[in-house]
Amino acid sequence: MSELLTAAVSGVPMAAGWSLHALRLRRRVEAARRDPLTGLWTRDAFTERAEHRVLARFRPVAVYLVDLNRFKEINDTHGHAAGDAVIRATGERLAAWADYCSAVVGRLGGDEFAAIAWAYSDDHLNETLHLLSEALEQPVETAGHVLEVSASIGAVRAHPRSEQVELSELLRLADEQMYRAKRCEAPWSNALSLEKECGTVRGRRAGRAGTHGGTEAAA
Repeated sequence: MSELLTAAVSGVPMAAGWSLHALRLRRRVEAARRDPLTGLWTRDAFTERAEHRVLARFRPVAVYLVDLNRFKEINDTHGHAAGDAVIRATGERLAAWADYCSAVVGRLGGDEFAAIAWAYSDDHLNETLHLLSEALEQPVETAGHVLEVSASIGAVRAHPRSEQVELSELLRLADEQMYRAKRCEAPWSNALSLEKECGTVRGRRAGRAGTHGGTEAAA
């Protein structure tokens, strides 16, 4: 009996070592799925988590696409360090909004972000849009400069249980509304239906960067 006890006790440090190793490995994997500048989920990690919410099909959801206005102008005028400061501040603001709204947020690349949250009604969606726009439209102070920041936000609300939509389709519709908001110089625009308003080129909104035969709204 004492021999069994001794063997069990001697195995504790090894088990603890493997547990610590597994914990470190999980943290490294998660860190690799986080955007290094903002700490938000990367595109792939966001897509995975957002698709899980859509596939759950038990609550209505809203998908948001966020694009900063005149970001290229900030980079060209004040330098890339200032641009990074704006992106970092935007990430912090999105993360705080996500905590409040129980949302999943990711950085898709450049100055473009996406989010998915529960949206129980149109009024609830408008409330979250107002909070998001208010959070993003705050100045950013960096290197002695105060930079004015604003964003164009597109959103679409759907109930996956009855409307049988996919995340890619919702992102496509949110992108249309973001483009509408940017074109109209409005803080946000939300889709009134799940009908597409713009043509599609290679699976993307016609006129978007990377498509042929259209012009992209000024960033």
